[in-house]
Amino acid sequence: MIPRRRLGRSDLSVPPLCFGGNVFGWTADEATSFRLLDRLAEAGLCFLDTADGYSRWVPGHVGGESETIIGRWMAERRNRDRVIVATKVGSDLGPGRKGLSAKWIARAAEDSLRRLQTDYIDLYQSHFDDADTPVEETLGAYDKLVKAGKVRLVGASNFTPERLAQSLAASAREGLPRYASLQPHYNLVERAKFEGPLEALCLEEGVGVIPYYALAGGFLTGKYRSKADLAKSPRGAGAAQYLDDRGLKVLAALDEVSAGHAATPAQVALAWLMARPAVTAPIASATSLDQLEDLIAAAQLELSAQDIDQLDRASA
Repeated sequence: MIPRRRLGRSDLSVPPLCFGGNVFGWTADEATSFRLLDRLAEAGLCFLDTADGYSRWVPGHVGGESETIIGRWMAERRNRDRVIVATKVGSDLGPGRKGLSAKWIARAAEDSLRRLQTDYIDLYQSHFDDADTPVEETLGAYDKLVKAGKVRLVGASNFTPERLAQSLAASAREGLPRYASLQPHYNLVERAKFEGPLEALCLEEGVGVIPYYALAGGFLTGKYRSKADLAKSPRGAGAAQYLDDRGLKVLAALDEVSAGHAATPAQVALAWLMARPAVTAPIASATSLDQLEDLIAAAQLELSAQDIDQLDRASA
């Protein structure tokens, strides 16, 4: 049994790894998505992160495709009570359909609930900060959803330390729902944006951290080691930025640590994140059952202090 962790100061406990649902309906069709979801459920890792904007970037898609697949799967399996669903609001779905205004949140939440075929969302997150909307208005909209039983907890994503601190202060002052979690861009090759004021704030305020791009777009799997490797997948272009001296040093350290554990570089990269004091559960995705087994194994891998030090030094 994979042990769970408390999400921030909330009463919700979650697995130490969250599955990124951005692949559902994009690089994983519905049948593949159902197979992945069935295996996640079997492994006790049914903590799913999605968003109303997934996967609007695909030609012919309008957003909501990922939520729709998750909703169909939960309805078919009748397992809603065994799944932790985290979704997001705020990304651009077209004219008048973006941001964190009270009016848009009320409508977007109903749309997400309908697609997910559920009457509540476990974790409803502000996908991107909205400088045009006062934080009190956004939190007030969440307050109505929480009181109506439609949302259990709220979280933030892509917030600066200043805006997260403002939101937490407004929650305390006005008695409004408090962000239980933050989703930052954070992994072994992307450390600077999170480590510092944002990490310190999350630790001090008891905000759970569920970092996205935990495997740096696949770079930390070790799949991309030269420019020739970038054509291996549709996501290869995103890994190009890490093919420098530092990136190769990180891969060498991952190779060495993973050899000592009979593990893969991906498992070690995720285990490093899970060992960080601020992190509750990194978000990673897979498009095949083989890739998914890597994630499941990562949730059970414990690194030594020496392993962590080696990875810290290589990625500094």
